[in-house]
Amino acid sequence: MIPGARAARRTVAVLLEQQGRTFAGESGVRLADEPGPLYQLLVLVTLLSARISATVAVAAARELFAAGFRSPLAMLDASWQDRVDALGRGHYRRYDFKTSTMLGDGARLCLDRWHGDLRRLHDEAAGDAGGLRKRLVEFPGIGPTGAGIFLREVQAVWPDVAPYADSKVIDGARLLQLPSSAAELAALTTPDLLAPLMSALVRVALDRKAADAILAELDS
Repeated sequence: MIPGARAARRTVAVLLEQQGRTFAGESGVRLADEPGPLYQLLVLVTLLSARISATVAVAAARELFAAGFRSPLAMLDASWQDRVDALGRGHYRRYDFKTSTMLGDGARLCLDRWHGDLRRLHDEAAGDAGGLRKRLVEFPGIGPTGAGIFLREVQAVWPDVAPYADSKVIDGARLLQLPSSAAELAALTTPDLLAPLMSALVRVALDRKAADAILAELDS
C-alpha cells in the first residue's frame, strides 16, 4: 500500500469508480439551484429519513416523480391516495400512509413559508449549515439525520455548505482508512466530485460488502 496522501487518493479514485453516485442522481433528480430540483431533493430526504432501506426510498421517490409530483403544488394537488399508490409502487409500504400525509403537509409548508422555493430558505439562513438544519427539521418527517442528508447532497449546488460530511460519511471513511473530517476528504477530490464522494462513503457505511469490494481492489 502506498503511504499517506497518495494511498488516500487511490482509495478515493476506486471508491468513486465503484460507488460514485449521489442518492439524488439515482432517484432521477437533476440537482440544480432551482425550485423544482431542490424540492425533489426534499421529497427524497423525507423518504430516506424513515427506517427503510435507501434502495426502497430511492425507488419510491422515482415513482412519485414519475407520477408528476415534482413540485410542492403538484404534491399538494395530488390526493392522499395518489401519493400512497405511488409510494406502494416503489415498495415503500411500511410507512406509506404516514409518509403520504407528511409529504402533503411538507408541500404546504414549502408553499406557505418559502413560496415553493427552497432558495429562500437558503437565503434566510445565509447559507449557514446550522441555520439550514434548524429550518429543515421544521418539515414533517425530517429530523437532524434527514437535515444532514439534505446538506450532504445539496452541497453540489450550494457551495457555501461545502464541505459537508455527516456521521454516515465519517463511518464510511473510517472503514476505508480515509480522513475523518469533511475538509480533509474534500482535499482528496475536486469540488464537482465532492457530493458523489460523500454519497459513496455513505454507501460503504451502509453495505460492508461494498467496502470489502473496494479494499479488495486496492489490495489487488
